[in-house]
Amino acid sequence: MTTTTGPAAVRTDETTGLLTQLREYLAPVPPQLSMPPRAFTDPGLYELERERIFHRSWVLVGHADQFASPGDYVALDIAGEAVLVARGRDGALHASSPVCRHRLMPLVEAGQGNAKDLTCPYHLWRYDMDGRLIAATHMRGNPDFDPASCRLPGFAVEEWHGFVYVNLDPQARPLAPELAVVEKEMENYRLDDMVQVSTWTEEWYCNWKVAVENGHENYHALGFHPETVKPLMTGGIDMEVHFDSPVVSRLLSPAGNPVRPAVLPLTEDEQKVLYSFRVFPCGSVATFGETIAWLSLVPASLDRTVVRGGTLMPRQLVEQAGLENLRGPLEEFTARVNAEDRQGLEAVQRGVGSRYAQRGHLSPKEPGVLAFYRSLAEALTD
Repeated sequence: MTTTTGPAAVRTDETTGLLTQLREYLAPVPPQLSMPPRAFTDPGLYELERERIFHRSWVLVGHADQFASPGDYVALDIAGEAVLVARGRDGALHASSPVCRHRLMPLVEAGQGNAKDLTCPYHLWRYDMDGRLIAATHMRGNPDFDPASCRLPGFAVEEWHGFVYVNLDPQARPLAPELAVVEKEMENYRLDDMVQVSTWTEEWYCNWKVAVENGHENYHALGFHPETVKPLMTGGIDMEVHFDSPVVSRLLSPAGNPVRPAVLPLTEDEQKVLYSFRVFPCGSVATFGETIAWLSLVPASLDRTVVRGGTLMPRQLVEQAGLENLRGPLEEFTARVNAEDRQGLEAVQRGVGSRYAQRGHLSPKEPGVLAFYRSLAEALTD
């Protein structure tokens, strides 16, 4: 047994063996095999993922419409770490750890809302939405306490054309340069003028990688979504993968029947493609004509994943049709698709725990899965 430093207290021989197998995906011609089943259940590997991936990667947490006014916030858990993203009174987005600096009481429960400030329910210490301490009751008698230096630990936060990302490393490299190709290719989608029509948060009982690899291929639409997603795949389930960097990949699916826009100035080529991009480790944005869906698959534990997402439409269409008229059908469709994925992926999680489970051969219809494996291997291995 070997040891390692950091949050992963112990790295077992099994974890080391899994890392060796993951390195195979970095080869010029990687094995056309699924990951070892233990990659979805090994506690040691999960601790490495927390340390090497989720403590230093950009995680998609929401859309700007959820932070429209000062005090608007989203509180969530990223791989066991509480995170608060809020619009401050200065108009800027701030991300911080919502754990009181006094006796470690969480300042807010997971969810979203609006607040003037953050008041600790334990001893009523108060913080501004940017993390600054406003008041600490009965602390003047402690000469060693300096309220000016007491603030919530901050994280990096970045808004890219309405999509809000958080990185637990406050010194993280900016995300926007990684999306330069995507930005150019999505110019006609006018992301800055999109309105969020619906949003959702669910919890699925599966490892986050089970959910993410599922989102990197259309192959599963045949089995999971025969009456929902499959009819949208008029061009078939093929996928063209562009691996821009270890952080960003673009997945293009042909639309057999061109999607004619009512508002957006999409070219003929753009009308023939269902365009999507992924920001490793767990965020995706996908187009379906003039509807755009975002999705983030964030681990809550080794075998639980919080699924966050939303759908966007052009502001002009929303104003013409009415927000409530659009929201109902979108929410109904999304709930149905999510239920299909959840049922299937929770079954997969039970399957990977079988003592007889082995690596499976991948189909030529799954190049996006190999792109995900490659990013995973880059992040986890030295």
